[in-house]
Amino acid sequence: MAFSVEAFFVFFLFCGVMIANGDIGFDENYHVTWGFDHALYQDGGREMQLYLDQYTGAGFGAKNWFGSGFFHMRIKLPVRDCAGVVTAFYLRSEGEYTQDELDFEFLGNREGKPITLQTNVITSGNSREQRTLLWFDPTADFHDYKILWNHHQIVFFIDDTPIRVYKNNQKIKVPYPSRPMTIVVSLWDGSDWATDGGQTKIDYNHAPFRAYFQGFDMNACSLDKSKGDVKECYATRYLWNHKVYWQLDSDQQQAYEKVRREYMNYDYCTDSNRYPTPPPECSSNS
Repeated sequence: MAFSVEAFFVFFLFCGVMIANGDIGFDENYHVTWGFDHALYQDGGREMQLYLDQYTGAGFGAKNWFGSGFFHMRIKLPVRDCAGVVTAFYLRSEGEYTQDELDFEFLGNREGKPITLQTNVITSGNSREQRTLLWFDPTADFHDYKILWNHHQIVFFIDDTPIRVYKNNQKIKVPYPSRPMTIVVSLWDGSDWATDGGQTKIDYNHAPFRAYFQGFDMNACSLDKSKGDVKECYATRYLWNHKVYWQLDSDQQQAYEKVRREYMNYDYCTDSNRYPTPPPECSSNS
């Protein structure tokens, strides 16, 4: 069975799941968390613009916490010379240095140079980065960036193309995200590290840098974060926990392998300086 985003937007009613269509306004499920005067409602609240200048960036987050689901955000990135600018969409648990986290981070660049997508899987504060060059211009139009999270695998998608898989390898003692997480979106100055390892800084002569966001509907198992455990969200009554979503199908696997082969330009698993012996999950996830 091929993966279909539309399958997640059918009119099923599951306890603890918010299912809605693309017309849901921002305030239904999200709220601005910082840089309030740099967050602008558009299209009747169905689109949000964040902008970054020399004074501040901005961010927003979900009102709820989750234990599994299918998470997405439609994003159009800042245009022109945006070196040092970071646009981020991610899931994050509580904890300052011991958090679980699933990241999309878009690393800006000088005009004419490619924007890099960094994905990261963090468990108990330990990072596992990969970087991918995009095969399209992410500043020209909206694209859908998605994360599938269930008890068997985490898959990062661009539109319908899987670009990263992180499997549950707890049987070989590899940590797997297991705490409630919420959704966070931000636009900020990452000059210290984002472009050329921090050598290329933001040029605020090109400010403001504007990013646009759509898709404020939810398709996830929400829960009380104080429980500290997500097992109730592994139930098979949730569509994304069905067996068909435990692994990629053959078409997805081919698409995934093509992305890794043609567009990935950094993988922590092959970073011998950082990991002389590749981490145990690397052979499984590739």
